[in-house]
Amino acid sequence: MLTTQESFFCLALAIAPLLFAAGLSGAERDYFAYTGTYSGKNSKGIYVFRFNAATGKLAPIGLAAEANNPTFLAIHPNHRFLYATVEVDDFGGQHSGAVAAYSIDRSSGKLRFLNQVSSHGPGPCHVMVDKTGKYLFVANYDGGSITVLTIGADGKLGEASAAIQHHGASVDKERQEGPHAHCMEPSPDNRFALVADLGLDEVLVYRFDPAKGTLTPNDPPFGKAPVGAGPRHFVFSPSGRFVYVINEIQCSVSTFEYDAKRGALRLKDTISTLPEGYKVTNNDAAAELRIHPSGKFVYGSNRGHDSIAVFAVDAAEGTLTPVERVSTQGKIPRGFNIDPSGSYLIAGNQDSDNLVVFQIDQNTGKLTPGQKIEAFAPVDVEFMPAK
Repeated sequence: MLTTQESFFCLALAIAPLLFAAGLSGAERDYFAYTGTYSGKNSKGIYVFRFNAATGKLAPIGLAAEANNPTFLAIHPNHRFLYATVEVDDFGGQHSGAVAAYSIDRSSGKLRFLNQVSSHGPGPCHVMVDKTGKYLFVANYDGGSITVLTIGADGKLGEASAAIQHHGASVDKERQEGPHAHCMEPSPDNRFALVADLGLDEVLVYRFDPAKGTLTPNDPPFGKAPVGAGPRHFVFSPSGRFVYVINEIQCSVSTFEYDAKRGALRLKDTISTLPEGYKVTNNDAAAELRIHPSGKFVYGSNRGHDSIAVFAVDAAEGTLTPVERVSTQGKIPRGFNIDPSGSYLIAGNQDSDNLVVFQIDQNTGKLTPGQKIEAFAPVDVEFMPAK
């Protein structure tokens, strides 16, 4: 006899394709596609594009907000606010980076600066809003720390409700000499916060109090990635049963089984993002990870090899099988995303200053390249419905 949890999972698998198909009926809608960047010779901050999910056409709108190294972005669940890391190490004369808050003009896509506050650690590289919309999770790569910032009703960022410094190291003496928090996100039920730390080879788990915004180390406190792997980003499966982690140093994806009741992770499998027989160099590093809305496919980017690795998901076991590796038509695909309809993937090539639109085969997950458009030093791509 199936347990209650197993019965719920089977039901979720049965209705997921129906829910996904229903979601495709809204594919006529336009979306704003925001890109975070490293500012420099060409890039001046956050840029916005208009994307049509029916045609796959991407059109530039322009500079949404001038900013200094607004690398990673997060859009508030109410679609009124956007948050960006300010990836610096000396904000306000302190050894810290910052996070900036913006209000969104739903008609034009342009951003209005609200405020910015310390990230309580140098080199912030990832932000994510919790499920209540009241807190912002921040991962500080250079500092090896994490922070929870309060969000006001007006969208402005307030004081930190939690700040935790990680400790330790792993086997790579150059890349893992200390902790490097790279990604922090809430669990689907918002009871836990998970953190991928590249320097520790761990996905740490904290109990999260959404009433107070506080963090407490979980028991067990982490899931262990393969030694020397360098966990960077992760995604939950739609069912919540599995967590997929892309490992930057090893160029691989690890599948963890997730116990939602205990917040516990169990490593099941690890698979390379690179082709069999490929000779890995120091220029190779995995970067972004996304899961298709249907839960049938997982995608990971390879910098150096400059490709997107496509994997099919075993619905019962959660494990991955390689489908293909596709050129991103550019250099250093640091970030990419799948549009909300699940029809297209947009890859950002940081070193060749372009975005490339790929059509997704809904049966196989395979990618077909299409439009290529200029975009300055894209690091992250985030979608939001446009009016």
